[in-house]
Amino acid sequence: MEINRIKEDIYAGVLGKMIGVYLGRPVEGWTYEKIQKHFGEIYYYKNHKTGAPLIVPDDDISGTFAFFRSLEDNGYDPELTAEAIGDTWLNYIIENQTILWWGGLARSTEHTAYLRLKNGIKAPKSGSVELNGRSMAEQIGSEIFIDTWALANPGNPERTARMAKAAASVSHGGVAIDAAVYLAVMESMAFEEKNIDALLDGAMEYVDNREFKELVQELRAQCAGTDDWHQVRRWIAENHGYEKYPGNCPMITNHLVVLMALLMGGDDFHKSCMIACSSGWDTDCNSGNVGCLNGIRLGLKGFQKGNDLRKAVADRMYIVTSDGGSCISDAVLETRKIVKAAAALNGEEIRLPRERMAFEYPGSVQGIIPYDKETEEQVLTRIENTFESDGEYGCRLSYERLGAGVHASACVDTFVDLKPKGKDGTSYFDVLCSPTLYSGQTVSASVKAEDAQNPDFRFFIEYFNEEDELEVLKSDGFALEKGENLLTWEVPDTEGHAIYRLGITLTSQECVSGSIILKTLDWSNVPVRYCMGRSMEMTPSLTPWTTKTSWLATFVSSADCYCPDYTTTFSISHSGHNGVVTTGTLDWDNYSVSSALTLGQQDAAGLVARAKGHRRYYGAVLTNGQAVIYRQKDGERTPVASESFDFESGVDHIYNMKFTVNNDTLTLYVDGKEAVSGRDSAYTCGGAGFVVDYGAILADRFEITRVKGE
Repeated sequence: MEINRIKEDIYAGVLGKMIGVYLGRPVEGWTYEKIQKHFGEIYYYKNHKTGAPLIVPDDDISGTFAFFRSLEDNGYDPELTAEAIGDTWLNYIIENQTILWWGGLARSTEHTAYLRLKNGIKAPKSGSVELNGRSMAEQIGSEIFIDTWALANPGNPERTARMAKAAASVSHGGVAIDAAVYLAVMESMAFEEKNIDALLDGAMEYVDNREFKELVQELRAQCAGTDDWHQVRRWIAENHGYEKYPGNCPMITNHLVVLMALLMGGDDFHKSCMIACSSGWDTDCNSGNVGCLNGIRLGLKGFQKGNDLRKAVADRMYIVTSDGGSCISDAVLETRKIVKAAAALNGEEIRLPRERMAFEYPGSVQGIIPYDKETEEQVLTRIENTFESDGEYGCRLSYERLGAGVHASACVDTFVDLKPKGKDGTSYFDVLCSPTLYSGQTVSASVKAEDAQNPDFRFFIEYFNEEDELEVLKSDGFALEKGENLLTWEVPDTEGHAIYRLGITLTSQECVSGSIILKTLDWSNVPVRYCMGRSMEMTPSLTPWTTKTSWLATFVSSADCYCPDYTTTFSISHSGHNGVVTTGTLDWDNYSVSSALTLGQQDAAGLVARAKGHRRYYGAVLTNGQAVIYRQKDGERTPVASESFDFESGVDHIYNMKFTVNNDTLTLYVDGKEAVSGRDSAYTCGGAGFVVDYGAILADRFEITRVKGE
């Protein structure tokens, strides 16, 4: 299929996945009876009823969009192996913290598979029935992460089946793989075939399991015999409820719910997700899969049949991995990655927007929401996607009676709220994340003003100050002229404190009503200079017993212990190989990262640059008698260059280290002098931070400086 022709359907599939998950998440773990008593049929989000935010980290979303990165990380190999996808797990998962339910060995399927991988057992053996038993291998997880493999292979069921099987076998086996392949193939076929029964028939060609085929046919017969989904749900409970299978979240029960929701919901996106959410069992997983398939099958028009499920979500999602700068994401950004992969697999050329926000799909707003402070003075009335006569999309911000003393303001999150509201905070999955926006970066916007009289425009940021309270900094005002306005602002120094939001505010001394169109909004590349000072400078109330601060949370750590240090800035300790701590985003390319490191009790320690996860990066370290620059790729550490260096482990000493990456030239400076330099072109961009092997370091200050490419 020509990818450019069906990319809106890919976006609809991404949206459907997100919406389905957010619909089902508030009642995950509830019994069917409890759901019926409190809500009956769930047609809209119930997070406000259960006390948690709507946008939360969730394994269904994080795993789906993180594990799929194996395609990009392995050069879009159409023969991608289970072993390569298993390596991707190890790169992006932080043990006991990200993506998975960490329920323990032989209790949580994915945790069990992770431990197998960590201990050197390669996929697909890591997820096999032979190694883990049916109670682990035949659970639901193989299905909940599968959608992106279909989205990247639209109209190609054969390649979808192959990739889905490889991906599912990292953590699962047996019938769980059959169900995952079956669902993924239906999703791939749904780009062309819109009839559910035809999809169910066609996908069977890619499954060999006779018992699975008979089970699907039996479910279809039950659905054909009634128009009451409750009756079919009762049949599932009586014959295939959880107690009929080993393990705590069996595939069969939940797969049957997915198929029931698709059949009984028909061509109604809202009804299908309602059935999946209202049936109990694993509600967010099932509704997410249903939402993705119907998003593909029904397209963006499918969301318009019932209530507005898109507005509250506003494209937003968290993808919580070791790549902290990619955690704050949205449906458009993730769709671009999938579209790029699909085009690469098909050998097609495709052009994607350069700017972070271009709002290029109907209805997309990419996380732009009304600013929720000073609401009494807020006169913003609407945020909506618009399609211009020049063939370009934009985000229209409308205001009513904007005059002296009031404002129209909107914002987008660039970090997580460190003081979340609600009894459950964000969720029972941790939010590990680095900001997407840093001091020293330049924000740019293309703004179209359609009226003769227009308001003044300002950028602003909200950041967490030294007392962990939100503080606002604003740009000077820009007078908008009729037509297109190109505006830029260098983000002021927050002294290393996390920027929580980027916003725009419109003001006017004369009363005006109307709108502006935000055509693009962008911030990218390395800050001109970004510096975090000593701990006592950043948090005056810091004590030796302080373990968490807002600025510490801007780094993502896979080291055993990562804390603020009372005398310096950071304390990092790791009892094994490759304890990594990073911040930054994937568009940081040519830069220097520097810090004063106290080295003594460790095998090796130093700085990290161009990290994409915690097992793919460049490291520059001092080890016994040497200064070494290396390339870490999965479990392999390849030296790029090394030189003798007068360094002895066990003797505490402070070294001022600077690691510069400039195109393919990599150089480590120690105390102002070049210690070692080499060339490598494997990694071109990524975040920065620290690494320590078997020991501990103190790090005083942390600085990023942009370097002009050679």
